[in-house]
Amino acid sequence: MRSICVLRLSAIGDVCHAVSAVQSIQRHDPGVSITWVMGKVEAQLLQGLPGVRLVVFDKRQGWRAYSQLRADLRGERFDVLLHMQVAFRANLASAFIRARRKIGFDWRTAKELHALFMRERTPVLSQPHVLEAFAQFARAIGVPAQAPLWDMPLTQADRDWAREVLQTSGGQRHLLICAAASAAERNWLPERYAALAQHAVSQGFAVHLCGGPAEAEQTLAQAIQAHCPNPLFNHVGQTRLPQLLALIAQASLVLAPDTGPAHMATTVGTPVIGLYGHSNPARTGPYGSPYVVEVYHQHLLAQTGKTAEQLPWGTRVKGPDVMASIQVTTVCDMFDRVVREHNL
Repeated sequence: MRSICVLRLSAIGDVCHAVSAVQSIQRHDPGVSITWVMGKVEAQLLQGLPGVRLVVFDKRQGWRAYSQLRADLRGERFDVLLHMQVAFRANLASAFIRARRKIGFDWRTAKELHALFMRERTPVLSQPHVLEAFAQFARAIGVPAQAPLWDMPLTQADRDWAREVLQTSGGQRHLLICAAASAAERNWLPERYAALAQHAVSQGFAVHLCGGPAEAEQTLAQAIQAHCPNPLFNHVGQTRLPQLLALIAQASLVLAPDTGPAHMATTVGTPVIGLYGHSNPARTGPYGSPYVVEVYHQHLLAQTGKTAEQLPWGTRVKGPDVMASIQVTTVCDMFDRVVREHNL
């Protein structure tokens, strides 16, 4: 097997999980050629990923994105396609990728016609983390099981920029709060982010607010600052994804809800506190992190009368007020635990 195509278009957290599978393949077979079809935003983060050719699929182009994909891959036939996404958009894109073998998710995970586009399927896992489900694709082509490792593409320029930003803020310890998830209901309350920020400031941390340029993210950052008596360093909307990754890599600690930067922190080894209410952190939380504050299980039981083990894996909790169940004292206690255990 000399050529592999990986299809995983989105999202930031998921492509971070998928990187570990791709790089386990590279460690097992350093000479293999890997092409990865991914979304435009995700490609901004992973541009320069060692030994991987990125092909951008820009969903905003609509049907033209499929024509562009066909043009980008014209004349190519891969030994295997690892199709790591069940969304119909990705399923349709797989039809434009020529490969001798096409491997997709197991029957239980498959949806939106995913199974119809695949010839082989990964084994069924009982209750996998998303990262573990991706790792099955490497197992399917003969790569032995191994602990996830990451070699993320960080340029020296981005490292230097992040170092200068942190040094300018003063102090030796830095907390990054990436407050906004893709859905507003997964965000914690701004006054509670502010209370945690104040707790960190009282212990000598410089607190940085980070996030994308969307208006909702900037509004949330402004609300957090308005509730905090101490000035915070607001970088929301002012960083490219590689710069954000560089900031995360040099920070002491990251706090985030169910959103991409939580998983970016995992890839660079920065401790991360995850705040979870709507999804099961055992499935989508920062992989391997013991520092998760969650109210998912109590709300799942209240809404369904069943535990996570009694329901389809990945069942989500609904409601706009779920995250309000996470108390400031609980998160502050977790913050103190991370500071203590990592000697920050």
